[in-house]
Amino acid sequence: MPGAVTPRQGRLLVAGAALLWSTGGLAIKLVPLDAVGVVFWRAVLTVAFLVAVFRPSLERWKKASVATAIVYALMILTFVTATKWTTAANAIFLQYTGPFYVLALGPWLLKEKFRKADAVAIAVALGGMSLFFVGRLESGHLAGNLMGVVSGVFFGLTVLLLRRDQSRDAMASVFLGNVIAGAIALPFAWGHLALDAKGFAVIAFLGIVQMGVAYILFVRGLSVVPAAEASLLGMLEPAFNPLWAYLGIGERPSGWALAGGAIVLLAVAGRTVLGARAQT
Repeated sequence: MPGAVTPRQGRLLVAGAALLWSTGGLAIKLVPLDAVGVVFWRAVLTVAFLVAVFRPSLERWKKASVATAIVYALMILTFVTATKWTTAANAIFLQYTGPFYVLALGPWLLKEKFRKADAVAIAVALGGMSLFFVGRLESGHLAGNLMGVVSGVFFGLTVLLLRRDQSRDAMASVFLGNVIAGAIALPFAWGHLALDAKGFAVIAFLGIVQMGVAYILFVRGLSVVPAAEASLLGMLEPAFNPLWAYLGIGERPSGWALAGGAIVLLAVAGRTVLGARAQT
């Protein structure tokens, strides 16, 4: 994607990535594999897609940050593990504590100014997101909940490191991260990777669109969008996840979830409008 990106375009790209990520919950439910099998096939197809799009030379992939790639792979693996060990609601809620780590570490790691508007918007969005899970969050899953907390840390670090890698080649780091995630998942998924035509079509969507296209948009947007604001825009993922589940398999969201989604959208929209006005 050659050419400069304006801040407004950057926000739209990050928001578009979050919307594509949000389709993952429904798509993963439609794949007849366990979570580790999904991680493996999705990573393989994401890698194949990125190779086809960028036709990379070995020299380009040498620009990848190994640290970023490992953190990215661990984000994927810990979230999938949390989903297996605890409820899906617990896992996604705990992962989206990640923006708080972006707020805390961004000024130190990226030298980006701490903005009270970001902190307020993220707190409001997380409060709204908590309404999605009224009556659904469960105790008694200590190991899974702890893994969910860890996945939130890795999510925050992934946003920070991809933002930092804009000076080298962030897509190379995404490519290597998927290679690492697939390599780690393969031994655990071996013998349970068979897919029918429908399953392969869904996993192709996950690898090519939900991850491949989404991360191209996200990395491009991060070139001009501060990490804290990008992590807030990422909260569109859990906000829209219930919508696709309702449209795809009739999983009706509760009134609390609808109210929470409205709060998240208002927080994201309000912060985006403020950011746009500040730059005019």
